[in-house]
Amino acid sequence: MFPARTLQTSLRASAHQFSSIPRTAAINGVRTYATPAQETKPPVALFGVDGTYASALYTAAAKSSALDQTSRQLNALGDVFKKDAKLPIILRAPTLSAADKGQIVEELQKVAGGPGKSDIIKNFLSTLAENNRLGVLEGVCEKFSTLMGAHRGEIDLVITSAQKLDNKSLQRLEAAVSKSQYSQGKKLKVVPKVNPDVVGGLVVEIGERTIDLSVSSKLAKLNKALTDLV
Repeated sequence: MFPARTLQTSLRASAHQFSSIPRTAAINGVRTYATPAQETKPPVALFGVDGTYASALYTAAAKSSALDQTSRQLNALGDVFKKDAKLPIILRAPTLSAADKGQIVEELQKVAGGPGKSDIIKNFLSTLAENNRLGVLEGVCEKFSTLMGAHRGEIDLVITSAQKLDNKSLQRLEAAVSKSQYSQGKKLKVVPKVNPDVVGGLVVEIGERTIDLSVSSKLAKLNKALTDLV
């Protein structure tokens, strides 16, 4: 049986009120929504199951003029994944019953903000549950953020370090890159990541460019040079 108390502890972190829209029939395995006649496509193409769902949700929200609201809701859900490593395991559990899934949707909706003027997030979560896809929710949150960044004309600035960087360091890096040719004149969206494998230094990714200033990279080059000498 699904550990309801564990989920409630994990999910009742923050709640805000947002609005949603009603769902309609499923098309190609992804539920669409009742919307105005105008069609709004995602700004970039995404791949994978989570990308498909994120794109469908983006289209529904865009047609309903609810992109910012939906983005805030998914950000709230995404924050929970960052705080609780057990949540993805719970959502991917193959033994979840229909009652378990219903309770999960209810708790997730509370985190996202509870009922509003409409039900886009509630129905979206229900669709994931019905299709046994709750396990892709974390990826949907991340990829929806990518879509919103493209919608706002932003470009991701991914900064990977061995240890978490403080805000001041991140701001200095953002300012430096924004003045370079790599920013392409676009607004930067800083995405900090931690990977102990880099040992020290940084790996900076912006668009399709990667600037590897990590200690691990320097060690790899040194090892190669020593190997070539042998």
